[in-house]
Amino acid sequence: MPDPHPRSGLGEPRGPSFFPGHPREHTEPLAPPAPPPSHATPQPPPTRPPRTPRPLAAAVLAAVLAGGLAGYAAGALGDDDPVPASAPAARAPGDLQAVAARVLPSVVSVQTDRGQGSGFVFDERGRILTNAHVVDGSSRVSVELQDGRRLSAEVIGDDPAHDVAVLEPETSRGLRAADLATGTRPAVGDTVLAIGSPLGLSGTVTSGIVSALDRSVRLGEGSGGGPQRALQTDASINPGNSGGPLVDDEGRVIGINTAIATLDQNRGGSIGIGFAIPVGDAVEAARTIIDGG
Repeated sequence: MPDPHPRSGLGEPRGPSFFPGHPREHTEPLAPPAPPPSHATPQPPPTRPPRTPRPLAAAVLAAVLAGGLAGYAAGALGDDDPVPASAPAARAPGDLQAVAARVLPSVVSVQTDRGQGSGFVFDERGRILTNAHVVDGSSRVSVELQDGRRLSAEVIGDDPAHDVAVLEPETSRGLRAADLATGTRPAVGDTVLAIGSPLGLSGTVTSGIVSALDRSVRLGEGSGGGPQRALQTDASINPGNSGGPLVDDEGRVIGINTAIATLDQNRGGSIGIGFAIPVGDAVEAARTIIDGG
């Protein structure tokens, strides 16, 4: 029987297997019918002219469609005196831009004879973490740095069950290790950036949030590749992002972008559901590879 949940990676579009079951459809009940019109005797008109009806529905709709108008909508429903629209909350200049600028020098594109993916420098010796399905059994690969340099790198080893591989480039000159958030745990709603080379577009940065923690997803392949926990994010990731870092708003790596859920395996692309291996799990697997385990 064919696998009802086909798996593929971000080197090739894939949707991981979910445990347990499938997502359930959810529908909201229809709004209750409006009450019948009142047949009470009309009252005489008031001595002062009635106030102009407030455009409640229009104001709410404007607030939903354009968050910047929320201040105006609130004022329109209150006193008659005009209330200035409140300015959007100011974000510290360059917050996410600074995070991206700090992390990008540690991110590389990984190219093999069969395809390409992403990776990042994770230790002071210049070694690179990526996905096992990116190297796909290769013994040597080519890595391209953000400054355009190309280096040959040896595949020290891989762990298909956890979808982790370690590369050692020919030189560590100019390579800078990314900060790893191995001692902290992200929270749902945290801002994140996904950095990598989707469709070969190196240095691509997308943003989103942590959507869920500890999703039970089968990410690895080969013997022993059972379900493991993963971070879920809505940051846009696509084929080629595999092995690249998912970082928090302080520029620390919290995971390795590894898989996406797709509606159509033949036209796989981001639908806002991506999965990353928690960085602690990935580093533990990498240390075992380096130690020859």
